[in-house]
Amino acid sequence: MAFLHPRVMSVDSDGDKNGLHVNGQDSLVQPLLTDFYQISMTYSYWKSKIQDEPAVFDLFFRKNPFHGEFTIFAGLEDCLRFVESFRFSESDISYIRTLLPHAEPSFFDYLEALDCSSLTIHAVKEGSLVFPKIPLLSVSGPLAICQLLETTLLNLVNYSSLVATNAARFRLAAGPKINLLEFGLRRAQGPNGGLAASKYCYIGGFDGTSNVLAGKLFGIPVKGTQAHSFISAFSQASDLRVRELTAKNGDTVDLYELAVKKRDIIMEKLSWGVSGSELSEGELCAFVAYAISFPQSFLALIDTYDVLRSGVVNFVAVCMALNECGYTPIGCRIDSGDLSYLSKEVRQRLKAVAALDESTLSFLSTMTIVASNDINEETILSLNEQKHEIDSFGVGTHLVTCQKQPALGCVYKLVTVGNAAKIKLSQEVAKISIPGRKMAYRVYGKAGYAILDILQLFDEAAPEVNKQMQCRHPFEESKRAMVLPSRVEPLHHVFWADGKIQQKLPTLQLVKEHVQKELEHLRNDHKRQLNPTPYKVSVSERLYIFLHDIWLKNAPIGQLD
Repeated sequence: MAFLHPRVMSVDSDGDKNGLHVNGQDSLVQPLLTDFYQISMTYSYWKSKIQDEPAVFDLFFRKNPFHGEFTIFAGLEDCLRFVESFRFSESDISYIRTLLPHAEPSFFDYLEALDCSSLTIHAVKEGSLVFPKIPLLSVSGPLAICQLLETTLLNLVNYSSLVATNAARFRLAAGPKINLLEFGLRRAQGPNGGLAASKYCYIGGFDGTSNVLAGKLFGIPVKGTQAHSFISAFSQASDLRVRELTAKNGDTVDLYELAVKKRDIIMEKLSWGVSGSELSEGELCAFVAYAISFPQSFLALIDTYDVLRSGVVNFVAVCMALNECGYTPIGCRIDSGDLSYLSKEVRQRLKAVAALDESTLSFLSTMTIVASNDINEETILSLNEQKHEIDSFGVGTHLVTCQKQPALGCVYKLVTVGNAAKIKLSQEVAKISIPGRKMAYRVYGKAGYAILDILQLFDEAAPEVNKQMQCRHPFEESKRAMVLPSRVEPLHHVFWADGKIQQKLPTLQLVKEHVQKELEHLRNDHKRQLNPTPYKVSVSERLYIFLHDIWLKNAPIGQLD
């Protein structure tokens, strides 16, 4: 969920309210956006007089999504904005009274005074690559307030990180030169899901969005063409009530008449495999109408009737007419059919027309071809193998809904209370938490790629460059390695302390750039789509001993009779 900061409404420069709450308790992201048991546990902590016991909670996940070996961390700024504005309002307290009718009255006084000024939050930088078991956030402070944040922090991190990772995978599949556009608003899980998807897909590597509100709120480039309904709204020349276009030289031109002439020329000079009677007159009129509206950015949807037997012919005719008026069209979009075959056939036809007069029509051969139509990561990889001629993909449903995996599965676990380390045990070893307050480091090898991440106890000295260190698997005794770091990067930084944000938060564009830099330092075998090499997350020798000591102390001893 993209955070809209509470209590102050966003106001446009002309003074009009846009109806979005951005700074106070009116936002959806507020203290009551939580599970009821957080409040009931808080009451019990308070009743037991342990609400102010110093505690540490770690927020992490156990498995990378999409059968991959990396995850992009996103949502940190949203978390910090939530913590910054955390206060229960009078109406919140009144409502909680109805949920806890038998609670002592002074508990509600405690809640009313509660804020996050006593917390310290260590976190990984937003846009960083992260891996299982590494705390994305480590929240320390009084037990009760740390507990109260759990559900909201998980909500803010889970989807943001998931969809940013999905977007990054699409970017890796498409390669660096292909333009990627997020078209998912209509298929997203509600308005907040749509906004969050647009924001975090941009971070993950997409170039623009169709979501106009996301463009306004987050500064993301907004892109779009037209729908099939626009094309089919025109049937004949009489539907085209405006035909004139002011050319670049100031002349007034009947663009429809000029487009018809251009179409006649290319039909005569080139073999299209189609008769003139098969060309849709309404489609030509729709293209002309759109070209008159947007002569400097004309991009047409050419598959409403038939891409090769109508769409591309009408499209080229209008492009030639626009070019004669001094404008350079952008391209076309294909939204159905065999995208590889159609893109290659369209490119071939564009080049054939360009060859008629290279001095004036060369722009046609390099025009942008956009493809949409329920595209997923596998579709792009398949199209790559088929040597497609697509310059841009518009991706919606599979991107924003994360159909391959609907949730990341972040958890928020207590690791310390007072001076005592805490552990969550399970018969599934992967679900056993790593106790104690910890710091994480990324270790790089001689080739400049990340070798592994290592977790250490908070008071351990950081790994040193060119100093050999032993790294151990958290749970498997035989898995260990000696590592000689060429570079060591601390992953955790203090982002919240003394009641305020401690770091200058980067812009969306800087986070986006950070994602790509992070991916560049990850080996290709970790990033590949099929059977990627697992990335190692290790613990120090001291943390390994500490973990297993706590594990044995807390594991029940069975008795055989």
